[in-house]
Amino acid sequence: MTKILIIGLLFCLLYLAQREVYKRLWSRHLNVTISFAQESIFQGEQGELRETIENRKRLPLAMLKVKFKADRSLVFGSSEKGSRTTDQYYRNDVFRISGGERVTRTLKFQGAKRGYYVIQGADLVAEDLLLTTSYRLSVPARTELYVYPMPYDSEELRRSLTNLNGEILIKRSLVEDPFEYRGIREYRPSDSMRTINWKATARTGDLKVNRKNYTSLKSVRIFFNLQDDGILKKEDRVEAAIRIVAGLATEFLSLGFQVACYGNGVDLETGSYVSVSPKGGDNQADAIYRALARIDLKQEPVSFVKTFQEKLFVMSADTITCFVAPNQYDDFLELLRSYQTSGRDYRWFYPVSGKEVPELPGDLHGHVQLLHI
Repeated sequence: MTKILIIGLLFCLLYLAQREVYKRLWSRHLNVTISFAQESIFQGEQGELRETIENRKRLPLAMLKVKFKADRSLVFGSSEKGSRTTDQYYRNDVFRISGGERVTRTLKFQGAKRGYYVIQGADLVAEDLLLTTSYRLSVPARTELYVYPMPYDSEELRRSLTNLNGEILIKRSLVEDPFEYRGIREYRPSDSMRTINWKATARTGDLKVNRKNYTSLKSVRIFFNLQDDGILKKEDRVEAAIRIVAGLATEFLSLGFQVACYGNGVDLETGSYVSVSPKGGDNQADAIYRALARIDLKQEPVSFVKTFQEKLFVMSADTITCFVAPNQYDDFLELLRSYQTSGRDYRWFYPVSGKEVPELPGDLHGHVQLLHI
């Protein structure tokens, strides 16, 4: 009987001792990072999220739960264990980590929707050695991802660009390389197959595309109006308009133009409208894609006319002006008429659903390009 009491007492002492040790030491030298493997992907592409747990002490963690939440527009596999999706994607992963061990787990997902996504931090829940007591801690683990809009591409768009200001846009069907070649770069999903350098691709094993010098003689301005005030919202057309802006920027930049981009969508980070100053080159494409990704359609767009009327009429003679808008609002149409009356040329890219053929104002008809989505 005495032995049993002694054993019981020792067990209680060991239990209390290990519980106190874990209470004091479980979170020491424990590093948890959650990070996207890429800074950006295009809509529809697959990305990876990495969880890394590093226990830089001798004390093992018999059970460590790492909990975090992400936007549900990042679609993780339905077979992923430890997950729950409501208005957010909730992740709850369980790790068993020895002393001095580092564990990395990779989660694959699809960027289902254009946007700018941030994971702010994680909650840690650890158990003591006997799994009888829980300890909790919130840690910062900020990581962010841009999901770029997939640039719109169609025969309608290509034909329109070929005809737009034909005196400066050389038809690519007749001239393979209208600008000076200046090297190669990595292939992007938005690149045309016609730009692939097959010799460089065969030599390196990775897709490579030609780069061309951009001209200082011509520039392009893209104005987009995302106003959608109707009772029946046209969210698909608004998103298509954003993709069209990305497609126009991609095409013009690939031809060597300097491109500026202005729109009345609200940036969810800055709270301001979109304004990307004219530049050329690959970095400009990323700047425009990022600005488009950050547009928050839950916020009401600013007035297009009030915001851009003055800027619109200040331009050099060698600038091409494009408009993208999915609706025909009176103030917008009047602005186009004023611009047209001033003797300036432009093209309005108008996304429509299916085979729909909307009625267009007769005086603007020649400047409108319907793009079916």
